[in-house]
Amino acid sequence: MVRSSESGGSQDRTGTRIDTPANAGRFSANGIVPRVNQTFPIGRPADIDPVGARWLARHEARCNALFGREVRELGDGVLLFDPLDREPFWNRLAGVAWPSAAGAFDHRLAETIALFASLDRIPHVWPAPGFDEPPDLAERLLAHGFDDLGAGMLMGLDPQAAALDVAVPPDITIERLDGGAASPSAAAKAIGGIADVLAEAFTIEPMHAEAIESDTRTAMASEAFHAILVRVDGEPAATVRRTTFDGASYLSSIGTRRAFRGRGLGSLVTALASQDAIAAGSRLTYLGVFVENGVARRLYERLGFVTIGGPSPDLLLVR
Repeated sequence: MVRSSESGGSQDRTGTRIDTPANAGRFSANGIVPRVNQTFPIGRPADIDPVGARWLARHEARCNALFGREVRELGDGVLLFDPLDREPFWNRLAGVAWPSAAGAFDHRLAETIALFASLDRIPHVWPAPGFDEPPDLAERLLAHGFDDLGAGMLMGLDPQAAALDVAVPPDITIERLDGGAASPSAAAKAIGGIADVLAEAFTIEPMHAEAIESDTRTAMASEAFHAILVRVDGEPAATVRRTTFDGASYLSSIGTRRAFRGRGLGSLVTALASQDAIAAGSRLTYLGVFVENGVARRLYERLGFVTIGGPSPDLLLVR
């Protein structure tokens, strides 16, 4: 369903619920992604250990699977695979726990390279320093011909540092989409607005903008999926996606159109999604950000997000 936060509460003729800012934290019931049945055991990012970090790697992969991708459990890692898109970002291995002995490590690496080859994808690994095994995983992969394309990091909301009270300007409306509650056709206008924001915010070519709408319609089938669209005077301006299940919430696709930047809308949608995640019972709300994106990192830090472990190199086999 689509929910709009405006100046009053009412029900329109299509069944769309109109909420006031005071009660806009309400949402549909948690969704469950198939094959996931373990509740995240940790509530603070600082308490996450290697087991928790690998749990998060699987949780994030399954969040991305809502958009038509596949997750393959390898026992000592989790593979995200997009059968339609060769982009390395959507085809990667994470949550790695390989043997340390040189011979066994090399054998496992060869098997992994062969697996990517069988999928017609470039071998791509996201090590998590301080969590993945062996401890020098990134260094070994670099020595085997992988290149670092730029580090990213996970950030988790620290309940003791959370500062989520963000002012809502009077000229905006807030629309919430809750997956599993209504058909995508009923939310077509909001889905189109989200695609417009993301296409501009991330400089996506118009020919690929339709894929964003298609991904959102696909995700709408799951009760785990939620999104927020902020409009300024009726124009789509900022958005965020939230995927919530098994006690954790993953925030993604946080973007603001260029004409509306500098107004705090990125902070607003991130804060609103985090509030909704907490209300949904999440023990951890987390997101990913590239290390080089200092503006976004500072925004998240002001809201109470802290880094989980160290920067994770983005390793792609190029030679």
